[in-house]
Amino acid sequence: MKSNLAMEITEEVTEASQKMEKEDVQGKYFPLMSQLDKSIMKKKQLIESSFARYAVRSVFACLFLSLGTAIAFYIAIRTQEAIPGLEKMAYAFMFSWSLVMILFMNAELGTSNMLYMTVGVYRKKVSLSFGVKLLFTCIFFNLIGGVICGYLLSLTAPFGHLEPGNYMFTGIASKLTKSTLQILVEGMFANIVVNIAVLISMRMKDDAAKVMAIIFIIFIFAFLGYEHVIANFPAFSLAYFASHGTIAEMTSANILHNLFFTLIGNFIGGGLVMGLGYAWLNKTETDYVD
Repeated sequence: MKSNLAMEITEEVTEASQKMEKEDVQGKYFPLMSQLDKSIMKKKQLIESSFARYAVRSVFACLFLSLGTAIAFYIAIRTQEAIPGLEKMAYAFMFSWSLVMILFMNAELGTSNMLYMTVGVYRKKVSLSFGVKLLFTCIFFNLIGGVICGYLLSLTAPFGHLEPGNYMFTGIASKLTKSTLQILVEGMFANIVVNIAVLISMRMKDDAAKVMAIIFIIFIFAFLGYEHVIANFPAFSLAYFASHGTIAEMTSANILHNLFFTLIGNFIGGGLVMGLGYAWLNKTETDYVD
């Protein structure tokens, strides 16, 4: 029965892809939306035919994000010691490589799926219940990956004996004392930036150009210190385990407050502004489409 389901899903994806290609040739379909539709159908195919593989791809997203977060924090700490004032720039540049790894390694990131699933529901490629299921499945396994990788990285030499007051500890403490409104607004802009990078990378053919575009776009939200719920999973975990729970601001209430309102802000930015916004803009009979 599982085999039959997989075959049905594969046929559905193949038919959808062939239809998209035909419509592209006829000039009735819009390239950006066509690419998004194909990606949405691939995600649907994977989670319905092999839930375990979808879960692992979601865990891998936070594996790559954890590595990017760890090197970004460690270089920022060392830069703060050597050239005070440049640590934030060093952090933002190195953190930007996280999304490069995620996109090129085909991992599943919750905040980009906010865009994909909103587009999918609006364009009737997936049902609302399916979109919610896929999104929260992805976020849950992103969380699992972030906590596990954050813990394991805290056991490595660079994070074994950090001085109190270092860049990572103070940065995490400041995140946990932000107001609700600030978290919402920063979360919105963070995921607007992330999904701009996702959409632009889809429009580019040259891999080197994609890498450069992703790095400089993600640099925006990383340097400005905006809130990204998935990035906060490994960041909070690494800081907690590396500090042995000594950061005063790292209370359960503060962590949940940050993650909840960052999630809301990220969905507003990635799902509503970018996802719904561009899906609506491209539902037109005019030639002004993407």
